[in-house]
Formats: sequence, C-alpha cells, structure tokens
Amino acid sequence: MKKKLLFVAFVVIAMFVILKYSDHNLNRTVGACMVAQKQTNKSFDADKSRKFCEEEIKKLKSK
Repeated sequence: MKKKLLFVAFVVIAMFVILKYSDHNLNRTVGACMVAQKQTNKSFDADKSRKFCEEEIKKLKSK
C-alpha cells in the first residue's frame, strides 16, 4: 500500500515538473530561431520573427 502511494505521488510530481518546464523549452527554441533570423535577414522585425518562429515550431511539433 505504501509503495503504491509513493508511486502515485512520484507520478503526480513528475507530471507537474514536465508541464511546468515545457513552455521553457518552447521559449528557448523560439529565441534561438529569432537569433538565427536576425543574423540572416537584413531587415529584422522582432514581432514578425517571433510569430513566424512559433508557427513553424508548432507545425514541426504536430507532425
């Protein structure tokens, strides 16, 4: 009984940690994409770049 309770508690804590840090990884990926676009494009608009990167990453994620 005690082992089952510990296992359930571990699963709940693991899910919380995974859900909390999933946005962090997305933000880092979008930031890296924006830096790459800034280096390759002469005319750089941060808002357009962020929107483009988020759309492209979500497309890749859904595949």
